[in-house]
Amino acid sequence: MGWSKRMNLAVDYIEENLNSVITLEDVAKIACCSKYHFHRVFFSCFNVTFAEYVRRRRLTLAAADLVSEKGRVVDIALEYGYGSPNAFTRAFRNVHGINPSDVLSSRAKLTAYNRVFFPLEKTGVEKMDYKIVKRPSFKVIGKSKNFTFDDFVKNGSRYWKGYVTSDSYKKLYQLTNGKPGPLTGAPLLSVYLPKENSKKDEMTDVLGLEVPSDMDTGKHKVHTVPAATYAEFDCTYKTAMKTNRYIYREWFSSVGYERDGNKPDIAAYFPIAFRPMGEMGVRWWIPVVKKK
Repeated sequence: MGWSKRMNLAVDYIEENLNSVITLEDVAKIACCSKYHFHRVFFSCFNVTFAEYVRRRRLTLAAADLVSEKGRVVDIALEYGYGSPNAFTRAFRNVHGINPSDVLSSRAKLTAYNRVFFPLEKTGVEKMDYKIVKRPSFKVIGKSKNFTFDDFVKNGSRYWKGYVTSDSYKKLYQLTNGKPGPLTGAPLLSVYLPKENSKKDEMTDVLGLEVPSDMDTGKHKVHTVPAATYAEFDCTYKTAMKTNRYIYREWFSSVGYERDGNKPDIAAYFPIAFRPMGEMGVRWWIPVVKKK
């Protein structure tokens, strides 16, 4: 079964269960991929997280039910998974800009978020060069932060921008004095560690340094990156997120590889002396296995 068909089956499941409990684990199983991979593909394709899509679709249908007077506000709130009218009212106002009780007003304007479909039109990228490389296990130390995917999209960039201006970051960077890692060749890395067994749909984001296995790391927590086969993509810091979205939106559906489960995505940073940060080199390593 092709990737687009699997993703459409997952979206079908979401649509059929908007008034029931929907878990990312169940949806990812239908799509035959890891939770992390589903998150990345969904966001890359639709510019909205899985959880936010479910919220918007539920509130779109709730508005339609209120317009057709299918029930009281409290009943419709419960129908779409809200434990209290107050929680429902806050969420409804967030999407529609009005309270549920005002829906029948002649001046009420509502917002509809449509169901999404695969496949999408291509983005116009004609080609992207990549390599398939094998890398042994290596050690990383640094600052780590657990994010849900929603929280990472909303707050991740701001969090890390704050950290890299801190004294803690300066002290961390001084441990290697900017020297490149012995295996990665990069002086700085972001490592996105999926937590497939977490019920909170979390990942651990580590900004840190590759260090030799025998180095005294003091109080710093050591993260082990497992050996893996990676698809390698080069870009700039300015285009890094666009490149990552292209990988998950189009590259995986065009080649004979799929993402390798629980292994991390890695962004390696290569500063260029006397050049703006936006021109800094970034190399993505995305763990892959051949499709069965």
